[in-house]
Amino acid sequence: MTTLHTRLLTAALAASTALVAAPALAEGTLTVAQRQDPANWDPTDTFLVAWGSVASNIYDGLVRRDENLELQPGLAESWEVSEDGMTIRFNLRQGVSFHNGEPFDAEAVKYTFDRLLGEVGAAGPQQSNYTTVESVEIVDEHTVEFKMAQPDPVILTKLSGYGAMIVPPDYIEEMGQEHFDMNPVGTGPFKFVRYEQGARIELEANPDYFEGAPELDKLVFRFIREDATRLAELQSGGVDIVSDVAFSAVPTIEASDNAEIVAVSGPTIYSLALKTKDAVTEDVRVRRALNMAVDKQALIDAFLAGRGTPIASLQGELSFGHDPELEGYPFDPEQAMALLKEAGVAPGTEMTIDYRAGNSTFNEVAQALTGFFAAVGLNVGLNPIEDGVFLNEIVPQGRTNEMFQFSWGGWTFDFDNTAYLSYHEGEKWNPYGTSEEMNELLDEQRSSPDQALREEILQEVANLAHEEAYHIPLYNEQTVYAVADRVEGFVPAPDKRLRLTEVGVAE
Repeated sequence: MTTLHTRLLTAALAASTALVAAPALAEGTLTVAQRQDPANWDPTDTFLVAWGSVASNIYDGLVRRDENLELQPGLAESWEVSEDGMTIRFNLRQGVSFHNGEPFDAEAVKYTFDRLLGEVGAAGPQQSNYTTVESVEIVDEHTVEFKMAQPDPVILTKLSGYGAMIVPPDYIEEMGQEHFDMNPVGTGPFKFVRYEQGARIELEANPDYFEGAPELDKLVFRFIREDATRLAELQSGGVDIVSDVAFSAVPTIEASDNAEIVAVSGPTIYSLALKTKDAVTEDVRVRRALNMAVDKQALIDAFLAGRGTPIASLQGELSFGHDPELEGYPFDPEQAMALLKEAGVAPGTEMTIDYRAGNSTFNEVAQALTGFFAAVGLNVGLNPIEDGVFLNEIVPQGRTNEMFQFSWGGWTFDFDNTAYLSYHEGEKWNPYGTSEEMNELLDEQRSSPDQALREEILQEVANLAHEEAYHIPLYNEQTVYAVADRVEGFVPAPDKRLRLTEVGVAE
C-alpha cells in the first residue's frame, strides 16, 4: 500500500510542479475552477454538486443553511410550523426583486412550487425530495402557507436545497424553458452575465442584494475536467480557487508558497454494501468478519492524504442521527479469520467487489481492500462497472456480487436521507432487504415532528445496522480546495455549496 501511495504522489508531483508566484487577475474578480459543467441552470433539473456551487450565488430559497449547517432566513424572514406539522406559514421579505426587475412575492413562491410539483418537476430529479408538500397557498402578497400531505421533519432543510430555489414567473413564461435553462435569473447576490457551455459561466455583483452587495465585482466559474490542468491554472494565475482537489495532489499544494489547502468535512461517505441473500455474505458472521478485516485508517492515510475520518455507520459526525458512542468494528484480522472459520468459510473462498469505474480514488481503495481480504484467507476479485449501468441496473435490480460500492452524499445532513433509502424495504438502494424492525423504526422517525425522538430512533437505526453488519462503513472524506493566497475570507460549507458573498481578493 505504501508503494501505491508513493506512486500516486509522484504522479501528482509530475503533473503539478511546485507552485510559484502568479500574476494577479482582474481587479475584484474571483475565478473558481471546478471539474463539472452542470449544463443546465434550472433548479428542478439537477442533482449535481457542481450546480449548487455556482447557482447558490444566483438563486435564493425561502431558507438557507450557513457554514455551520444552521438554518437561516432567506427569502422568508420568518416561519411558523403548526403543532401537527401539516401547515408551515412563511412571512416573505418585502422590497426584493429578481435580477430582471421582476418583484419577488407570494406569487413567485407559489409558481416555483407549482412548477416543481407539476409536469416540469416530474421530468427532473428534484421533485421526489418535495412530494410531502401537497400545495402552496397564497395568504397575501407577502405570506404563503405550505399545506403538507404528511408531516415531514426534514422539510425545512429540504427547502434550502436545489429544487426549492425561487424562480421568476414572468421571465420564464415570456422567455421560455430553453432560454431559462441557459440564462438563469434569481434574486441572489450575483447576476448572470454569460454562459459558455463546457467552458465557463460569468456572474457580476448584484448591488441591490437584500443582504448587501458582495465584496467581489465579478465571479467566474471555469469548468476544467482534468485535475492536473486545474492545478496548472492555479499556478499560472488563471484561477483563484480549485475545488475537488485530488487527494494525491494535496502535498504539492501544501508545499507551495502562494496557495494553501482549505478542507472541510463533507457529506460524502464511502462503504461496501454486503449482499444478504443467496451469497456467503448472507451469514452475519461473515459480514462481521469482513468488517474486521479492513484497516480504515490505513486507507485514509494512503489514498486520502489523511483527509478523512473512519465511520461506524453510513454518516459523518455532522449528520443528525449520528451516534458518537457507536464504535466501528475493530481492525482484527485474527478475529476475522476465527469468525470465517466458525461460519464454515474455507480459505481461498472467492468473492467479488462491484464498484463504479469512474472514481479513480475508489479504484485504488478497492485494490487495497482485496489485500486486506487476502490477509484473512479470501480470494476477492474486482468488477469495475460503468456508472450508469451500476446505478440503474446492477444495484437496483439486485444483480450485485457479494460486495458492492455504496457511496452517498447525504446533502440534508440528516441520517433519514441515507438510512431510509439504504435500509427500508422496497427502496432502490436496498435490493436485498433488511428487517421488519428496521422498517418500523424508519417509518416511526419519518412521521414524527419530535426531533429529539427522531434523533434517538436514528441512532437506534445506526446501531441495528452495525449489529447486522449490512455494510462495511469505510470513511467520510473531506472536501478539499486549493486557494490562492490573494483570496480573503473563503470559508467553505460542508454541503459543498460555494456561497461567495463575503469572499474578497487582495489587490
